[in-house]
Amino acid sequence: MARHQASRSKLRATTAESNQSEKPSRKKRIASAIGLLFLLFLCGTGGFLFYLHTQSLPVSTMGQSSKLVDMEGRIIGYFQPQSGIQRQRVTLSDISADLIHATLAVEDRNFYNHIGFDIKGMARATLVNIEHMEMKQGASTLTQQLARNLYLSHERTWARKAKEAMYTIQLEMKYSKDEILNLYLNNIYYGHGAYGIEPAAQLYYGKHAKDLSLAESSMLAGVPKGPKYYSPYRDMKNAKDRQKKVLQDMVECGDITQSEANTAYHQLLQFKPLEAPQEHEVAPYFRDYVRNVVVDQLGFEDSLLAEGGITVYTTLDLHAQQAAEKAVASQIPTKSDLQTALISIDPRNGYVKAMVGGTNYRTNQFNRVFAKTRQPGSAFKPIMYLTALATNEMTSVSHFKSEPTLFHYDDGRKTYQPSNYGGKYFGEIDLRKAIAASDNIYAVNTIMKIDPMNVVEMARKMGIDSPLQPLPSLALGTYPVSPFEMASAYGVISNQGERVEPTAVLQIKDANGNTLYHAPTPQRTQVSDAAHTYVLTNLMESVFETGGTGNRVSSLMKRPVAGKTGTTDSDAWLVGFTPELSTAVWVGYDKGKMITPVDAHKAAPIFAQYTEQALSSVPPKIFPIPEGVVNVYIDPDTGQLATTACPDKRLEAFVKGTEPTVSCTVHQGEETKNETNENPTQRRSWWEDVKRWWGG
Repeated sequence: MARHQASRSKLRATTAESNQSEKPSRKKRIASAIGLLFLLFLCGTGGFLFYLHTQSLPVSTMGQSSKLVDMEGRIIGYFQPQSGIQRQRVTLSDISADLIHATLAVEDRNFYNHIGFDIKGMARATLVNIEHMEMKQGASTLTQQLARNLYLSHERTWARKAKEAMYTIQLEMKYSKDEILNLYLNNIYYGHGAYGIEPAAQLYYGKHAKDLSLAESSMLAGVPKGPKYYSPYRDMKNAKDRQKKVLQDMVECGDITQSEANTAYHQLLQFKPLEAPQEHEVAPYFRDYVRNVVVDQLGFEDSLLAEGGITVYTTLDLHAQQAAEKAVASQIPTKSDLQTALISIDPRNGYVKAMVGGTNYRTNQFNRVFAKTRQPGSAFKPIMYLTALATNEMTSVSHFKSEPTLFHYDDGRKTYQPSNYGGKYFGEIDLRKAIAASDNIYAVNTIMKIDPMNVVEMARKMGIDSPLQPLPSLALGTYPVSPFEMASAYGVISNQGERVEPTAVLQIKDANGNTLYHAPTPQRTQVSDAAHTYVLTNLMESVFETGGTGNRVSSLMKRPVAGKTGTTDSDAWLVGFTPELSTAVWVGYDKGKMITPVDAHKAAPIFAQYTEQALSSVPPKIFPIPEGVVNVYIDPDTGQLATTACPDKRLEAFVKGTEPTVSCTVHQGEETKNETNENPTQRRSWWEDVKRWWGG
């Protein structure tokens, strides 16, 4: 037994010794594995760096003009530098020391101490962003920014991040720090088409970069962070706030004292006025609109448009645009103070087809198509009448008395007394007559009947976002609305009650043909049923017929057109549509000047000439008659079904179920069954429409 115990003790001792000898052996194997992995990592990193060193940097895409093309792929313009100042490269010795210090302080204060990536800065920015739960700080170095601006497109992908890192390493390998800084200052975008510090200094101050003062330098150094936010030409408050940060960063870096920073901040700077474009361009207002869409709505950098070599595919129809510019020029001299706006949209798909924002782009670049300061006047009435028809409160033969009327509202506490233009009143009239003659009393009677709030809601659905108040005066278009909104709203009527969100940009491709953006399918909303919009369309055709306010231009148009005029003391409108185009034309003055009767009569000819020329290659089309519409002959005086005894008969459209069912009781005589009253719900044929329009 003693022997067995001794054997067990010896076995345990042997096992313990074996386990102790295995522990160092396992640690050695782990250490060897880690060492091997580290060696492989070093070899891989070294090989990758050697590969990058042997590779050439790509050709920069900057400096290539971006172009604008129409829907047929035809070039209609280029996004030229707005400043008109060409690139001018300078050496560091020709740049103000204050500008260099300001740039380094605000953009990359560790520039001379890192290898292209600021690890400490990245960690600090990450902590700040986590603390605030949003992107408060970034940590891109000057080298990273240079790589991004010179070689990369706008795509926001991990692949782009990887390329940016590769190009950053290559730049640090191939160039000295001073060379990288010099490249940065000669290529960075300072807004308004100015690339590089020398063009920027001349654009903003009219002087060389070497002559910039501390105040001027600190202002300019803050712009590249966001030219559309920090340019003093765009927003002086933002620019001054940014300048203050730049100066404070310079104080923290020891470049200047606090006293010098305060003095520079309070110095009054003299900026050079921006020069207007000199060359004639096709669709310059549309080009500026597209620039705003691409930068402000789609989020692309302005510098990419200026010199990124991209192609922006738009909805513009070059033929329609030329027709618009020609129609405007035929009515308004370029040297006149009288201004105009024309916007034309295809109601079927929302495509913006033509845009003129003023009479002379060279002298005034303000785009009046989007001005929300002009009263539409009677051009607003169809929106109200669609509301009335859609709620079945009224039909084409609803009557009101056109006479001086005092209206009471707000539970009788307030009154409103409109009048007709020229003091002309018509007695008992129906909706067709009210639209054609633009009767104000009928319009206010209508809005009082259907509730102004319902009209506001309808306007919102039709694309009008401008402020509107549910008051009786809304019926007469007293609240300002932009031409763009009016064209969009009328497009709903033309498109059988369906609103399609307006679109101007279809696609964007980079210099290599890669797609950066593709427009989504347009949003469609059924605002009103097709039957009600057709009835309104049929009524609005009367505007261009005998007795209508647009009749004076009816001889210029050889196709079915519906629309409405609008006139105030300072505004003249004609907004109308065909099945293919919804167009708003406004004429007036920019600053508090009333229009004359001669001025007011220019909107209609512009509309007529444009519409005919823009659609010159398109065969005339009647407005399609949807299901749910019936046409019956009525007596205009009574609104009842016409009989053979009625001296006048009119074929009128109704939503099925709202047509009159009682024959005229005013005009007495022997009734003979004929085509007129045998079938009171007889639908008007397309051939009758064609004959009617062909014969004028």
